[in-house]
Amino acid sequence: MMFLKVPFAEKEEAKALGARWNGERKSWYVPDGKPVEAFERWLPPGGADFVPAVAKPSLKSRPVMTDSYAGKPVIGRLYVELQHDCNSFEVCPVCAPKLAASGWQAHYEDVAKMLKPLRPA
Repeated sequence: MMFLKVPFAEKEEAKALGARWNGERKSWYVPDGKPVEAFERWLPPGGADFVPAVAKPSLKSRPVMTDSYAGKPVIGRLYVELQHDCNSFEVCPVCAPKLAASGWQAHYEDVAKMLKPLRPA
């Protein structure tokens, strides 16, 4: 997919040439396999915004929530990036000092105290 910057007044012209609307990105695009020459005037400055039709997920990537409107990553204020893969349900001697220094561990313990009365006996 190659995304375009089509003004609202020209949307019908782009559609007639074969452009399609992507509701998720709120943008017009040139479908894969379609020649882009007819759409050159709508290509964004600095080159085309190309997105492969099927992106292969990385095995090392971790899920990040995104704001569905803007597609921006949403990360909490106590987010701590750890460079060590460990079991998140056990105390890790490598990660524990970094979590304690950041305030994450204290916040986690506060939340656990609040939830304790809600747990079944």
